[in-house]
Amino acid sequence: MNQPVTAFRLNLYMVLGTMFLHGLVMLANELFFQRAEFVQGIGWIYLPAGTRLLCTLLFGRAGALGLLIVGWFACYWYYFPGDAVRATTGAMAGAIGPYLIYLIARERYGLQASLTNLTPRRLLLCALGCALASPLLHHIWFFVHDDALHLPGFLVMFVGDLAGALIVLYTAKWLLSLVRRQATSRREDRTVC
Repeated sequence: MNQPVTAFRLNLYMVLGTMFLHGLVMLANELFFQRAEFVQGIGWIYLPAGTRLLCTLLFGRAGALGLLIVGWFACYWYYFPGDAVRATTGAMAGAIGPYLIYLIARERYGLQASLTNLTPRRLLLCALGCALASPLLHHIWFFVHDDALHLPGFLVMFVGDLAGALIVLYTAKWLLSLVRRQATSRREDRTVC
């Protein structure tokens, strides 16, 4: 009855989980930090930048795919309705930036799915990289298409992405450490009995 999960199903679950978590955090960001926006989609605190990085660190390519799908929904129907090119490139920049940081972290740090080998310093470096990569990709496109949001928009997006990434990553790291402690304490309780 208990069949092992196939690779396809596991990837599907990771994509769907990413979509759910990222969509939920996007809604929370709109509810709680809309007043901290510089312009629509660029804010001084942008929590979805943290879920972008977290989901790619945890799920790799499946996380990036989930981010791309939910990014398309958000960009096509909320941020840039009626501008298919901008919606497409915005969603792609939002997914590619964190995925590039994931690839670098995997190569450099031997990334583990539990994030246990990502020290606070390494998480900070990942957050800095992501906070730079995503705004850079967005603003390269803005520059090519002569959009007016050059340096001020880039700086606000960098600060907002960094703040959002730090809040989400360190919260996730803390929650994972609680889960590990709980599991360790249960194992110790069983060995005592």
